[in-house]
Amino acid sequence: MKSLADRSIAIIGYAEARNVRGSGRSALDLAAEVLAGALAATGLERTAIDGLACTQAMSEAGNPFWSTLMAETLGLSPTWCQTTDLGGSSNIGNIARAAAAIQAGQCEIAVCIGADAVSTQDLSHQVGHRTEFCDPLGYAGPLVAFGLLSSAYADRYGMPDAALAKLAVAQRRGALDNPNASAVLRKPLTEEEYLASRMVCDPLRLLDCVMRCDGASAFVVTSTATARRLGAARLVHPIAYRERVNFDPRDTISDITISGFSEVGPRVLADAGLKPSDIHMLQPYDDFLIAVLLQLEQIGFCGPGGSQAFLAERSLGYDGDLPINTGGGQVSAGQPGLAGGGVNLSEAVRQLFGEAGPRQVGRHGNALVTGIGVLPYARNWTSSNALVLERGA
Repeated sequence: MKSLADRSIAIIGYAEARNVRGSGRSALDLAAEVLAGALAATGLERTAIDGLACTQAMSEAGNPFWSTLMAETLGLSPTWCQTTDLGGSSNIGNIARAAAAIQAGQCEIAVCIGADAVSTQDLSHQVGHRTEFCDPLGYAGPLVAFGLLSSAYADRYGMPDAALAKLAVAQRRGALDNPNASAVLRKPLTEEEYLASRMVCDPLRLLDCVMRCDGASAFVVTSTATARRLGAARLVHPIAYRERVNFDPRDTISDITISGFSEVGPRVLADAGLKPSDIHMLQPYDDFLIAVLLQLEQIGFCGPGGSQAFLAERSLGYDGDLPINTGGGQVSAGQPGLAGGGVNLSEAVRQLFGEAGPRQVGRHGNALVTGIGVLPYARNWTSSNALVLERGA
C-alpha cells in the first residue's frame, strides 16, 4: 500500500444508524439504511459506487458469501469487494483497504459498511477462545479475558479505579448529547455510581463493559482528485494507518497487558509526522475501559502504568484538553457487534466535518482512531490497528 501522507485519499461522506438494543432488524436492513444515508450526504447515485468493503456480522455468522449478499441486497455492482474479519479492527481496516484499492485502480468510489444486529440474533462461534479448555473452567469469552488483563495490570501498577471512573463519566457525558447512542445508556453518570456498579468479573465492573446492540455505519472513500471533481463539500483525509495481527505469536512476552499497540501506535504517529501531544482528539476502541488505558500507555501518550496520573491531569470531554470518545464510545453509546469500531470512526469523521453539534470539539484538525479485534486463548487481543485522520481544507 502506498503512503497516505500525500492526502490523495479522502472520506467524503458517512452515515450512522442509531444503536438500538433488540431492534428486531437484520444487519442487511441496517446496512441499507446507512448506505442510503451516505448517498444522501454525498449526493451520489448508487451506480457511482464501484467498491464495497464490509465487516462481518455476528448476526449472520457462517455466511461465506457475506460481501456478495450485501452487494446484491444493496443494489451495488462493485469492481472491488471484500469482507474483513479482524473483529473490532475491521472498520478502520476497511478504510485503509479501500484506499489501497483506489490507489491500485481497482475502483474509484468505495463504500465501507459495518452492520450487525447481534442483540437481535447472535449466531457467532468464536473459536479463538479455545472453548475446549475455557468452558470447563468458566473462562467464558471477552469478559473473563479482560478481567485477566485488568488483574495483570493491577498487579503491576495498582487498579486504576479513579482513572476508569473519570473516563467512564467523560464518555457518558458525550453520549448524553449523541442522538445515535443507545437510549438505554443515555443517562447521566457520576464517578460514585461507576464505582458502585456491581462486579461482573473481578476486577471488572458492569460499567467497564460495552452493551451489545444493533447498529451500522457507512463511509464513502475516494481519491481527493475525484472528490474535488465531484465538488465534495467536506473532506477528511486518512494520512497514516498501521495494523498488527497476532502480536507476539511465540508468546515470549511475560506481560500479557502488552499488545500490538506498542508497535502500531508509535509507528502510525511517526508516519503522520505527529507526536501524541499533536493529536486533537482520541477516538479509541473501547470494548472495555481498561483497553483505553492500555492504549494510552502503549501508543505513547504516557509511560507504562502512567495512564492513571495522565488522565488525572487532563480534561477528557469534548471541551477538554484531550477529548476522548466524544460521542460516548462503545461503552456509553453501545456496541453493534462486529460493526462496533464504526462507532468510534463515525464520531471522528463527524467531529472533523464539524457536525457534532453541542459536543463539537473546538480544535478539530485531526483525530486518532483505533481498533481492537479478536481474543485468543490466554493472551492479549489479536488485532491492533490505528488510523490518523486529518480535516481537509
